[in-house]
Amino acid sequence: MSRADTRPARRGRRTPEEGPRATFRQLVPFLLEHRTVLIVVAILSIIGAVATLAQPLLVGQVIAQVEAGGGLGLLVWGIIALVVAASVISGFQHYLLQRTGTAVVYSSRRQLVARILHLPIREFDARRTGDLVSRVGTDTTLLYAVLTQGLADAVGNSLIFIGALVAMALIDPLLLLAIVVVIGVSITGVVVLSGRIRRATGEQQEKVGELASSVERAVSSIRTVRAAGATEREVTEITGVATDAYGVGVRIAKVSALVVPVAGIALQVSLLVVLGVGGYRVASGAIEVASLVTFILFLFLLVGPLGSFFGAITSVNQALGALGRIQEILNLPTEDADDA
Repeated sequence: MSRADTRPARRGRRTPEEGPRATFRQLVPFLLEHRTVLIVVAILSIIGAVATLAQPLLVGQVIAQVEAGGGLGLLVWGIIALVVAASVISGFQHYLLQRTGTAVVYSSRRQLVARILHLPIREFDARRTGDLVSRVGTDTTLLYAVLTQGLADAVGNSLIFIGALVAMALIDPLLLLAIVVVIGVSITGVVVLSGRIRRATGEQQEKVGELASSVERAVSSIRTVRAAGATEREVTEITGVATDAYGVGVRIAKVSALVVPVAGIALQVSLLVVLGVGGYRVASGAIEVASLVTFILFLFLLVGPLGSFFGAITSVNQALGALGRIQEILNLPTEDADDA
C-alpha cells in the first residue's frame, strides 16, 4: 500500500465561495435577550451625554467671567461635579457592557451547542469536527466586541454628536461647515473599508475552522500517521493552513490600520481648520475668544463619538463575518425535524 493510501480519510467540507453572510437583523435577537440592561445602559448614556455637553458651556462661562473681571462663584465647582459624574457613569456603564457582552457570548454558545448536538448524523459526516468546534469557540467570541466597542452606548454618543453639532452651529455656522466637510470625507472612507473587513473576517474564521479541523484529524489519527511515516507531511499541510489564516489576519490588520487613525486625522485636520479660520474670525471681531474656546471643546466632544462610531463599524462587521458562520449552523434542521 502506498503512503498516500494510508492517509486517514477526511470528512467532506462545505466551503461556499464567498462564505455564509449575516445581516445586522440576525444580530439583534442576541442583543434583545439583554434588553433590560441595554435600556439601563442607554439611560446612563443619555445622562452622561448631558453632563458632558454641559462642560464646554460652563468653561465658556468661566472664560467670559474672567474677561469681565467677575467672580467665578459656583461655576468651577459645577465643572468639577460634571466631570466626576460623567466619570462615574462611564465606569458603571463600562461594567454593564462588559458583563452583557460576556452574556451574549454565553447565549450564542448555548444555542450553538444545543443545535450541533441535535444535527442529523449526515451533517457530522459532511462537516469537519474542528470547524464546528471553532464556531463555538472563536466565532462566538467576536460577538463580544459588538457591545464593548461602541455599539451599545450609541444612544449617548449620538446625543453628544448631535448636541455638539447644534452648539457649534449656534456659535459659528461657518466654522461648523468646514468641520462637516472633513468629517464627511472621514465617514465615507470608513464605510467603504468596513465591507472589506466583514468579508476578510468571514474568510479568516473559515481558515481558523479549517485549521482546527486539520489538527483534530491529525491528532485523532496520530497512530496511523506515525505508522505511515506521514508526520512531516501533516505538519507541512497544517502549517500551510495556519499560514493562510495568518495571511487573512494580516489583511484585516491592514484594513483596520486604515480605519483606526481616521478619527485622529479628522480631529487634527479639524483642529487646524478651527485654529486657522477661528483665529481669523476672532481677530476680525466676528466671534469672541470665549466662543472660540467653547467651539474647540465641542469639537473634541464631536470626535469622541465619531471614534466610537468608527470602532462600532469595525467591530460589527467583524461580528457579522463570524455570525454568518454561526447562523449557518443554527439554520440547519435538527434530527427531530428530519424525522418529523
